[in-house]
Amino acid sequence: MKFVIAIIIFSIIIIFHELGHFLLAKLNGIRVNEFSLGLGPTLFGITKGETKYSLKLLPFGGACMMEGEDTESEDARSFQKKSVWARISVVAAGPVFNFIMAFVFAIILISCIGYDKPVIYDVMEGYPAQEAGMEAGDTIVSLNGKSIHFYREVSLYPVFHPGKTIDVVYEREGTRYETTIVPRFQEEEGRYLIGFYGSGLRERTNFLSSLKYSIYEMKYWVNTTMESLRMLISGRVSVNEVSGPVGIVKTIGDTYDESRTDGAYMVFLNMLNIAILLSVNLGVMNLLPIPALDGGRLVFLLIEAVRRKRINPDKEGMVHFVGLMLLMALMVFVMFNDIRQLF
Repeated sequence: MKFVIAIIIFSIIIIFHELGHFLLAKLNGIRVNEFSLGLGPTLFGITKGETKYSLKLLPFGGACMMEGEDTESEDARSFQKKSVWARISVVAAGPVFNFIMAFVFAIILISCIGYDKPVIYDVMEGYPAQEAGMEAGDTIVSLNGKSIHFYREVSLYPVFHPGKTIDVVYEREGTRYETTIVPRFQEEEGRYLIGFYGSGLRERTNFLSSLKYSIYEMKYWVNTTMESLRMLISGRVSVNEVSGPVGIVKTIGDTYDESRTDGAYMVFLNMLNIAILLSVNLGVMNLLPIPALDGGRLVFLLIEAVRRKRINPDKEGMVHFVGLMLLMALMVFVMFNDIRQLF
C-alpha cells in the first residue's frame, strides 16, 4: 500500500508538470507526438489524433515529446518553427503548473487544519530568548527583516543561518517590540537554539485567509528548497544526505505508517503535505539553469530573445546532452546511496 501511494503521488505531480508543457504546446499550435507517464519501454499506449498517450515501465518520470523539440523538422507546427516567446511559454509551463498544483493543495490543507501561527508557547530558562525578555504568548513578526508567517520558519532560521545574530521583532498584547538575540550552540542536540518553542497547534482560518496563507505556504517551501540547495553547494550538507526517488518513497512509507493509526483523514493530510513539498521542489529544481532541465532550456531561449538569433542547434544540443549525462550519473549515485542507507 505504501508503494502504491508513493507511485500515485509521483504520478500526479509528474503528469501535472508535463500537462503544463502539453497544454501550452497545443495552445501555441505545436504538434505533440507523445505524452507519456514514466520512462523506459512502453507498457500501454493509445493514439488519439496526432498524439500517442502512453504508460512506461519505470514510474519515476514522464515526457511531452514535441515535433522538432530536439531535432530539425520541416513540419510547420514543429517546436523550433514557433516564435521564441511561444517556446519560452511552453518550457516554463511545466514548473509553473507545479507551483499551481502546490498552491491548490495548500488551500485544501490549510482549509482543513489551519496554519502554525508563530506564537511562542514557552521560553527555555537560561537561553537567549529569556535573557532578551521574551515571554510565552509573544508572536514573532520578523527575523532580521524577514517577515514570519509560520512557526516552522522560526524553527528553521537557526538551521539555515547557524550562529547568526538575529534582530527579532515580536508582538505582545498589540504592541511591537524589538530585540537582538545571539543563538547559543547546544552540544547535546548539535545545533544553535534561540531558546523558545511553539505549541505545535494550528490556527483555523476562513477561506479568504486560507488563500493568503496558501501563498505563504508556497513561499515557505520555495525558500526552504533554495536554502537547502545553498547548504548543499556550500558543503554544509553532504551529497550523501540528498534523497532520490528511493529515499522519497521510504519517507512516504514511514509517514504513512505513523499516520494510519490516527485514521485515513490524517494519512490524507500528511500525504497532501508531502505532495506540496515535492511539487514545489520539482518546480524549483526544473527552473535551475542546468542543461537538459527546463531552466537550462530557458537560458538558451532568453539568450536567443536578446540576440534575436538562435544559438547553433548542434552546440545547444551537445550542452543539453552533456547535462543529461551528468544528471543521470547523479541520479544513479543518489539512488545507490538511498538503497545503501536502507540496509
